[in-house]
Amino acid sequence: MFMPMVLVFAIFYFLMIRPQQKERKKHQTLLQNLKKGDNVITTAGIHGQVANITDNILSLEIADNIRIKMDKSQVATVKTA
Repeated sequence: MFMPMVLVFAIFYFLMIRPQQKERKKHQTLLQNLKKGDNVITTAGIHGQVANITDNILSLEIADNIRIKMDKSQVATVKTA
C-alpha cells in the first residue's frame, strides 16, 4: 500500500517538480545577469532595451525617449543579435 504512493511521488518529482526547479533557476540567473543596454522581451510581449536597473525595478526603453518601468521578474528572455 505504501510503495505505490512513493512511486507516484517519484514520478511527479522527476516529470514535474524537478524540471520546473531547473527552469526557475535558469530564469533567476538570466535576471541576475541583466545589464544596461540588453535587448529583452517581457512576458507581455513587449520588446525593448534596458535603460536602467534598480533592485527589482527595470526601466525599459521601448521607443525613442519612451521608457516604462516594470518589475524585473517580468523579463522573459534576452534577445541575442
